[in-house]
Amino acid sequence: MISWHDLYTVLCAVVPLYVAMILAYGSVRWWGVLTPDQCSGINRFVAVFAVPLLSFHCIATSDPYVMNLRFVAADTLQKVVVLAALAAWSYLPARGGGRARAAPIDWSITLFSLSTLPNTLIMGLPLLVAMYGRYSGDFLVQIVVLQCIMWYTLLLVLFEFRAARVLIAGQCPDSAASIAGVHVDPDVVSLAGSQAEAQAEVAPDGRMRLVVRRSTSVSRRSLAAAATPRPSNLTGVEIYSVSSSRNATPRGSSFAHADIFAAGTVPLHSASMRMSSFGAADLFSLHSSRQHTPRPSSFDEHAARPRSAAAVAPSYDPKDAHMFEWSSGASAASEVSGLPVFRGGDHRAKDVRRLVPLGAPPVGLSRAMPPGGERVASFKAEAVQDALSKLESGSTEQRQNVKDAGGDNGGVGAGRAGGQQTAPPGVMLRLILTMVWRRLIRNPNTYASVVGLTWSLISFRFHISMPTIVKNSISILSDTGLGMAMFSLGLFMAMQPKIIACGNSVAAITMAIRFLLGPAVMAATSAAVGLRGTLLCVAIVQAALPQGIVPFVFAKEYNLHAAILCTGVIFGMLIGLPIALVYYIILGLL
Repeated sequence: MISWHDLYTVLCAVVPLYVAMILAYGSVRWWGVLTPDQCSGINRFVAVFAVPLLSFHCIATSDPYVMNLRFVAADTLQKVVVLAALAAWSYLPARGGGRARAAPIDWSITLFSLSTLPNTLIMGLPLLVAMYGRYSGDFLVQIVVLQCIMWYTLLLVLFEFRAARVLIAGQCPDSAASIAGVHVDPDVVSLAGSQAEAQAEVAPDGRMRLVVRRSTSVSRRSLAAAATPRPSNLTGVEIYSVSSSRNATPRGSSFAHADIFAAGTVPLHSASMRMSSFGAADLFSLHSSRQHTPRPSSFDEHAARPRSAAAVAPSYDPKDAHMFEWSSGASAASEVSGLPVFRGGDHRAKDVRRLVPLGAPPVGLSRAMPPGGERVASFKAEAVQDALSKLESGSTEQRQNVKDAGGDNGGVGAGRAGGQQTAPPGVMLRLILTMVWRRLIRNPNTYASVVGLTWSLISFRFHISMPTIVKNSISILSDTGLGMAMFSLGLFMAMQPKIIACGNSVAAITMAIRFLLGPAVMAATSAAVGLRGTLLCVAIVQAALPQGIVPFVFAKEYNLHAAILCTGVIFGMLIGLPIALVYYIILGLL
């Protein structure tokens, strides 16, 4: 029977964590104490120092030789059962071809994260120790070790596998089956989003190989961050670079009104505005090209250049500039479907007509023409109309191809319909292992978990104590880990536009999976391996903890159902404590 004193003990252990989270939330939303740049610095400190040292401290001080194999087996079996069920669901014969088959692959990754990967380190340790004593914390540390070393690595493999399929299907659709090798440039650290680009090339030995390079848009962002801002002449490459940006903070646009007029082949000629070299043909070239670098335009604006700005009288409404979205939220689908410069690919080719006038040459154009230039201008105007007609007629087909290619929530899916070629399994395996290894060796938590486990194996085997100076140096930062992690979570909540980002119905399903399905599967697997009594209660309550943060970080980076995982983290933290107390009370009555 659970007494009021037991409930008070649990609240004393967990409520201070929520106090840190509320203070962080209020510092941004209510009081304006912290700026976005300061929040970014705090989050960076938590990710690089506080949480890794907290993981090291917990693992290094836990005795691995008293590991409860049944408890570990129950947790492992829960994840294996869920993963096997989702894998079987993904590969069931589906109606509707590739489109119906691609969605389950993406949903399998998300559902696996929601149902099996709780916030064990930050929320679980203090909560379970207060409920069931110190020895329950030792069991949770074993779960933390497996999560950091095994399950988060497996989740990263799944995300990279999906990203590799998207990359190859999008950039090497016709030559994927003939690829015999793979080469990844040293500066490529992830296949997520637009961070990498691939090309099939012939190797010196005559075989076809896949070459993965760092995306040109990423390189341009790196150079632009170090360079002094300058007025842009808005070439096609600059438009693609801005539209495919994945930076956390959207950059200001240097796109001027002069560039809008220039895009319509009616350049403004004045001392205060630069001439744009971006023409209407460049729009079509950029839209139809499968490469990251748009093709050079054959449209010569000099043949239609007016002698003075007074001769130009275009109709322009400044409110039309809202169609341009200079943000980091552009998805992979938006870069394929429709013009990359339009947000989310929702705008059609008819929106371009606001920028590029069709029909007869613009007012005042005849004054700027040399003798005989009317025929040239008429030919180029017809070329522009033809290009835009192709653009408008092809947009629907391309959007359908993107939907057939895959995923939900703005991301490109993991496969394509019908006879789409795929790379050989050996090539995919080498590519995925290369990227996962590069991600792991750059993750501080990887070193913290491996070094902490190694030290615990040595110290408890040979009864060696850590030197005091080293122990104090680690504890002074690791002691801040829980508080700073919750503070960082509060900052994250404050920076989001709303707590429920995926809609009420989807949020309800998400919470049901997190707090009902996960504990139910854990209860079944725990009973199957013979857990009884307090160990069974610990296993069920730890499975009912709020959503882990690492799966959300991966989902955000790889653009896969990030809104759902965001809701799982934020809203799950708000209702996680009451739900854990309900489980604690019910299990105490049994």
